[in-house]
Amino acid sequence: MNTRKLRMAMIGGGKDAFIGAVHRLAFQMDGQIELVAGALSVNPQLAVESGRELFLAADRIYTDYKVMLEQEAAKPADQRIDFVSIVTPNFLHFEPAMLAMDHGFHVVVEKPITFTLEQAKQLRDQVQSTGKLLLLCHTYTGYPMVKQARRLIQSGALGVVRKVYVEYPQGWLSTYLEGTNHAQAAWRTDPKRSGKAGAMGDIGTHAFNLAEYVSGLQVSQICADVNTKVEGRLLDDDGAALLKFNNGASGVLMATQIAAGAENNIKVRVFGEKGGLEWQQEDANSLLVKWLDRPAEIYRAGTGYADPFAKHNARTPAGHPEGYLEAFANLYRNFSATLRAHMNGEEPTPEMLDFPSVEEGVRGMAFIEHVIASGTSEKKWIDFTV
Repeated sequence: MNTRKLRMAMIGGGKDAFIGAVHRLAFQMDGQIELVAGALSVNPQLAVESGRELFLAADRIYTDYKVMLEQEAAKPADQRIDFVSIVTPNFLHFEPAMLAMDHGFHVVVEKPITFTLEQAKQLRDQVQSTGKLLLLCHTYTGYPMVKQARRLIQSGALGVVRKVYVEYPQGWLSTYLEGTNHAQAAWRTDPKRSGKAGAMGDIGTHAFNLAEYVSGLQVSQICADVNTKVEGRLLDDDGAALLKFNNGASGVLMATQIAAGAENNIKVRVFGEKGGLEWQQEDANSLLVKWLDRPAEIYRAGTGYADPFAKHNARTPAGHPEGYLEAFANLYRNFSATLRAHMNGEEPTPEMLDFPSVEEGVRGMAFIEHVIASGTSEKKWIDFTV
């Protein structure tokens, strides 16, 4: 029986890195995981300084992730790490993930999962051949009311799904921010570090994943319009796509980073034969359900009537707000609970297993490939193949 905290190493996410700090807040929320090692920056001095600020042991502060994986794998079983969390820019996801599994470690990785679709497929093969767990950090699936929405649709309460709308408006790249030494803007708009997509890769993949997760459907065709609005920018900063799903439903996806004044209010609406539902991050504890033939209903997180999957991912009683950090922590909690169950020879529950993994990662990379191909082609409708 495993009765200790799971030991984690982090690649990237040094001091002043936005997403690294978010990960650390998230995995510490349940007291199930401890950070014991890290290669926290490609800058050796920054890597060491970051490790010291996090009180890592001096011999487990690394300046090279390859060295870290080798040395951690060589440690005794009661000391070595259990998994690696990769919080680097997109171009540095694939190789660390592959090497981590080669060395016997499970993996947490930021989205999009890799730099190319082909890499994503190779990583899927690696997961299957090694039997290791992989968590892909699509945060918005961790919200209790997102899970409530998915379960309502799965139950058939809305009837056959006919229409899906999903949108993610941001405004932070409304100016040429990458020209001002802004680190986040610099790498996210650089095709050498971000990949072939800008906004569509950064937040469009979140919208795409949320649409498929909530609806329970898969996109089968896509027709996209992709734009670069800010002069001098190398990647798209705005776009939209018409979607067709595998049950015949249609949909619309919008993702933009030049909606001046917009923050992070990702929103999804799904309509079936009998009614529809909508959820948005700015009111994350609420799920609005509208019916064809009776008054609308509002589901609230933390309530006794919520679905078991929603209850499993709620942390406070109704009326006490939960948000982005708690949703992120739910990903780590479900991943770690599944990992702990495997270590104890137990069967994980369906609630534990409800986290994004490599299949979602492959579909996310396929979305990037197809949305850019459609956006730059005169033949607009493209079959969504993986």
